[in-house]
Amino acid sequence: MKTARCKKMYTGLGIRGMLILGILFAAGSGLTGQTGLQIALLKYKGGGDWYANPTSLPNLISFCNTNLGTGLDEDYATVEVGSPEIFNHPFIHMTGHGNVIFSDKEARNLRKYLLSGGFLHIDDNYGLDKYIRPQMEKVFPEYEFIELPFDHPVYHQTYEFSNGLPKIHEHDDKAPQGFGIIHEGRLVCFYSYESDLGDGWEDPEVHGDSEEIRTRALQMGANLIQYAFTQ
Repeated sequence: MKTARCKKMYTGLGIRGMLILGILFAAGSGLTGQTGLQIALLKYKGGGDWYANPTSLPNLISFCNTNLGTGLDEDYATVEVGSPEIFNHPFIHMTGHGNVIFSDKEARNLRKYLLSGGFLHIDDNYGLDKYIRPQMEKVFPEYEFIELPFDHPVYHQTYEFSNGLPKIHEHDDKAPQGFGIIHEGRLVCFYSYESDLGDGWEDPEVHGDSEEIRTRALQMGANLIQYAFTQ
């Protein structure tokens, strides 16, 4: 089945429908890489480097397709917070070191996306924390980030993380923490703090991480993909 044809099948299904189809296709024999299901990188305003870690998502996609049998499109999309294109992608990744600004319209769009079944992974690439928290308060004024317990299912998918997030880069020598926003029992946003998973997903020569560290980062990323697609 051609990718373009598959994308036509998703039209009008909504995000949850795309997830279900993606799971069914990925479970079929010989369909890996052919579903057209595409994850995305979030582009935002404010001056922060939303484009950091350019090799991270391609490596995560490849890892998931190889080790989980998913059929993710090898190319990721780039979507703006306020764009309707955001609804074409069931999993969105956000990273950066600096400032983040969501307009009221963008916050409403992101909120609608997440309430419609979408999933946002925010990865602090060091320095993002003080900027992203007030912006997510615009999106969900009724909720706040809560630290997820180590027995949360996101840490116990194909790969076991009994002590929560792996520590990829030291930064401030703090323990890594996984925060979440939960709406009606569903985790709609996972925020990895003081872990820097995205750096661990990058090509090995970029940061010089050991293969063991990179593997743990990719395994945790794969857990996020698997959880988002099956919860």
